[in-house]
Amino acid sequence: MAHGGQSIEVMTIQGAVNATLVLGVLLLISGSYGWSQASSNPTGAMTLLMGGCIGGLILGMATAFKPTWAPISAPLYALAEGLVLGTISAIYEKQTQGIALQAALLTACTLLGLLGAYRSGLIRATENFKLGVFAATAGIALAYLLMFVVGLFGVKMSFLHDSSPLSIGISLVVVVVAALNLVLDFDFIEEGAKQGAPKHMEWYAAFGLLVTLVWLYLEILRLLAKLSNNRR
Repeated sequence: MAHGGQSIEVMTIQGAVNATLVLGVLLLISGSYGWSQASSNPTGAMTLLMGGCIGGLILGMATAFKPTWAPISAPLYALAEGLVLGTISAIYEKQTQGIALQAALLTACTLLGLLGAYRSGLIRATENFKLGVFAATAGIALAYLLMFVVGLFGVKMSFLHDSSPLSIGISLVVVVVAALNLVLDFDFIEEGAKQGAPKHMEWYAAFGLLVTLVWLYLEILRLLAKLSNNRR
């Protein structure tokens, strides 16, 4: 884009896709390291898990509030989250063999399926759709926050963690809401490219998509674990 005789780089869909692929590769690299540590050095893996959680939270907040930092902070966030996912996946894998691969495949299939539905116009990110998904996501976030706070006082909300039909149903709803957030991410990328957003927004959009995918993967992992325990 030309402006005042100078060429200014703007956001493109392909640029956002490329940034997402880079973040995905970084996530897989650090994830495989977290996985190997959890398998060979459980004590060290817990340190990695805590470090990844804290680092991911700080980097995630920094990226959310300062999008201009995204080209640097988003890759660092991907590395931090990779440690978290790799460690958690290995822990679940010890309990149910093959569960991590199943969760990864289901996450990938959900991503591709919703992308296809979005591109074909089967699902549209209307204002009502956005409002509904945002409200449901905020409700889930508040429920998790409440669960964390009451947990500090020793109150356990077992119906959210056990393998009862109610717990499985709640997990299924959360998975659906997490998946629908992908549509908002697709829309953000498309609208950003249409409006000629600054180049750094490619990384910001990729960061947003990665956050959704991480959440979706973890929720699918939890759901599969509940289903597995329910069958025992």
